[in-house]
Amino acid sequence: MTQTLRATDKGTAAYKERFRTKVADAHFRQSQHLWLSSIGLGSYLGEADAETDEAYRQAVKLAAELGCNVFDTAANYRFQRSERSFGQALAELFASGAYERSEIVVTTKGGYLPFDTHPPRSRQEMAQYVEDTFIKPGICDWNDFVQGSHCMTPRYLAHQLEQSLRNLRLECVDVYYLHNPESQLAEVSSEEFYRRLRAAFEFLETAVADGKISFYGTATWNGYRVPANSREHLSLEQIEQTARQVAGDPHHFRVVQLPMNLAMPEAFTHANQSYQEKKTTFLETATELDITVMASASLLQSRLASGLPAIVKECFTGLETDAQRALQFTRSTPGLTTALVGMSNKTHVEENLSIAKHAPASASEYLKLFSPN
Repeated sequence: MTQTLRATDKGTAAYKERFRTKVADAHFRQSQHLWLSSIGLGSYLGEADAETDEAYRQAVKLAAELGCNVFDTAANYRFQRSERSFGQALAELFASGAYERSEIVVTTKGGYLPFDTHPPRSRQEMAQYVEDTFIKPGICDWNDFVQGSHCMTPRYLAHQLEQSLRNLRLECVDVYYLHNPESQLAEVSSEEFYRRLRAAFEFLETAVADGKISFYGTATWNGYRVPANSREHLSLEQIEQTARQVAGDPHHFRVVQLPMNLAMPEAFTHANQSYQEKKTTFLETATELDITVMASASLLQSRLASGLPAIVKECFTGLETDAQRALQFTRSTPGLTTALVGMSNKTHVEENLSIAKHAPASASEYLKLFSPN
């Protein structure tokens, strides 16, 4: 039987059904006609070595067995090694016949220089890599890079997407993100930024038509969290309008990623966005625009895995560790679909995914953390 090349409604629904008696009903959320697990596996941290490669390979396989069907990576994570570890693990899962490609949601990112296998040892080696990989082949010019490391021209993104597909051993990725596009605003005007963004979206819509991606979006760090008057600020409404200008109502700018955790709750608390001339929070705006939100840094790179205030334990009962409570906070945030957490350790995968057996916190439990009392 020929494998479906992407995640589908039917496939993800079948994956959800596998866990009908093993996890809480609300562990899976339907968005963009897909069923996504409320906890996803990220791959940002870790050494660029074979031991970590193998750890991620095993983590992906274990996570899939425990009810996680969202896997997030990026071309520059561990110098392409995270994508390659995912690719090997997914190939083994699909080859075993235990899982179908249509059940698994794979997301990756492009924008930053990825390097290959290891970091450059010197400025000279870095320059040589860029010269040989991008400049001489005519993929881009030196002046296309912002801060010496970020590029989102159509030819560069086309090169990076093909590279990611090879690394992941896939013919299609479910979500392709522009990685921290707000980096561009360090050197270009807002007008120039949106011109570049439109050109990038035009390419990404072509990639959708070619069957290489299903959806695209933006994966950011500061852009959606900072005040509206900040130079780095990104307007979700304006970005969605840019996609609409390119492709009309059926555009495929449908998924975004930003940090959301106990220490960085701005997406839920700060009215730094606008929708139809009304001030709104980021999550409110995303809901109005039918854009799926995934949270990065749910444990703030393990800094929220211990030492949380007693009030957190009081709000999120029935959980055993602070890591679980921090994840419960993020996955329970209204308007958010999936909480991503980096996991390359078997024990952490088991610990974090055990909360899939618990329902997300109720609104009253969640809002206790924001009570003035």
